[in-house]
Amino acid sequence: MTGTARAGEHRPGPSTATAGGLDRQALRSLLAPPAGACERVGLEIESGLVDPRTGLAAPYSGERGVQAVLKAVLSRWGGQPLDDSGNLTGVLLDDGSQITLEHGGQVEYSSAPTIGLGTAVDEMRTAMERLAELAAGFGWALLPGACLPFDAPGSIAWVPMRRGALMRDYFARIGEAGSRAPEIMSMSLSTQVHLDYVSVDDFAQKLRMQTVASPVIAALLVNSPLQGGRPNRLLSHRSHAWLRMDPRRCGVLPPALRPDVAADDVIDWALEIPMIYYRSEDGRFRPAPDRPFGLLLERGFDDGSVPSLDHWASHLSQIWTNVRVRRTLELREADGPPYQHIPAVPALWVGLTYHEPSRTAAWDLLRRYTLRDHRAAMAELPSSGLHTTLGGDPVRELAHELVRLARAGLSARVSAGLEPAKVLDYLDPLDELLDGGKTFAEQCLDRWDKDLARDPARYVAAFRV
Repeated sequence: MTGTARAGEHRPGPSTATAGGLDRQALRSLLAPPAGACERVGLEIESGLVDPRTGLAAPYSGERGVQAVLKAVLSRWGGQPLDDSGNLTGVLLDDGSQITLEHGGQVEYSSAPTIGLGTAVDEMRTAMERLAELAAGFGWALLPGACLPFDAPGSIAWVPMRRGALMRDYFARIGEAGSRAPEIMSMSLSTQVHLDYVSVDDFAQKLRMQTVASPVIAALLVNSPLQGGRPNRLLSHRSHAWLRMDPRRCGVLPPALRPDVAADDVIDWALEIPMIYYRSEDGRFRPAPDRPFGLLLERGFDDGSVPSLDHWASHLSQIWTNVRVRRTLELREADGPPYQHIPAVPALWVGLTYHEPSRTAAWDLLRRYTLRDHRAAMAELPSSGLHTTLGGDPVRELAHELVRLARAGLSARVSAGLEPAKVLDYLDPLDELLDGGKTFAEQCLDRWDKDLARDPARYVAAFRV
């Protein structure tokens, strides 16, 4: 949820507002492909730092806390510290990658963008295993996935971030619509993929396909069946919690369902969404006025300042749709799989997105489903997984076709010399899952009652990096 800026993106900082505010061209600038844009791959992997015996999350403070782990990253690996209100919350490494914190102390590895899926996965493996080794020196296990499985909502201490406190206040004010935001902020994990677009037409084709494919892929990849160490009929606690994370700014991006979607459509939609917080000219995070960003452009903030390009970039990072649009397309909907299967997520998206015939075929397969169909599927998939229906059609059959198209896309990239042959293997776990009919969540539940013997220590040993 941090919305880490990728290479080539505008990195938010102190306000640089001008008396004239922002015009339409300025708003478009953060959604325009940069000069010389090419198709790269970026990964974000969120993991828990947990006690290997109990599975419970590490605290931020203390000699062995998450802050101490970050300080060790900074001192041993170098880089630049990132902070919020004077508290260390991340490290920007010299290679362009980042290690940052979510609000409950979850650790996020964000890669530098790279040409090629194979390279991105290799760099991710190296970084994650290096981080796991460092964390083990503090007595912690690095546990990827989709949700902290042994903690419960309200049991995790907050990282002392000013913007985090402002977010919690905002979600509390909107009532039931934001009631599960604390759960997402403190317990959610994910595997997210950043992909590029290189032209106006390319933007439309990729965004619309990724949007219509998101609920199918989310249903395929459900993987958070435990909370507080217990199952309770949900296959994805993470997806269930996202349904009450202010639906105005989460879930489906409505204009992206249109075949002629353009950047201006996304801008118009985002202008109707309120900002949660902003950074004032003195560098402090402050609550934003309770009005749409479009009205902020007209009236300014309550302190008399007017929105800048930095504020617009920050506003876009406070929107968490299934596909988040900035100068990359960020794929957010799916649960994170077990560590050994993480490459399946970028392999699926790269195969579908970076091969035009596969991209077109996926759009043609799914374009008929309405906004209502998408929202109904997203409400159903946390408990139903591959038994979810989209517009009355079985998601499992649609998922079979998407995986087939992704494999065709990756095969074409291998044939063109853009990828090593090993990337085709990344999709094998999805074929096995579809053939066997059991999602990662259902496989986990089977193991929980059998070889894991409902023991947190065995669970952590099985799924840690």
